[in-house]
Amino acid sequence: MSAQDVAKLREETGAGMMDAKRALDSAGGDMEKAKQALLAAGLAKAEKKSDRVAGAGYLETYVHAGRIGVLVEIHAETDFVTRGEVFRELSKNIAMQISATAPETVEQLLAQPYIRDEAMTIEQFIKSVIAKVGENIQIAKFVRYQV
Repeated sequence: MSAQDVAKLREETGAGMMDAKRALDSAGGDMEKAKQALLAAGLAKAEKKSDRVAGAGYLETYVHAGRIGVLVEIHAETDFVTRGEVFRELSKNIAMQISATAPETVEQLLAQPYIRDEAMTIEQFIKSVIAKVGENIQIAKFVRYQV
């Protein structure tokens, strides 16, 4: 295991340096096993944060080809997180997901396979971002228009 391996794992997962190093050590240098271990740890952290109040809201918009429009309201615990690049990227991806799949409720949205990685659901995708930013994130509501 080299410093480049740790750096690559950090880049791909958003994990801290020591977490990435420990995951690689425990996986015997196997990058995929280390990613899975970090994902499992991140999902466990996300579950612990699910009861925390997500009071800072953010509105994301997305218009596809001038024919489909989405407005989604997403909350985190602090304005600091809602202004961050990781949260903004999550918001944009959620809006694009709604545009592409037309769910009717937040619950339906959360259960859908994520269009950019169908191995995970939207709920799992959000939990992976919760693990990165360290705050609870919730989709409050959305609206989708199509002409």
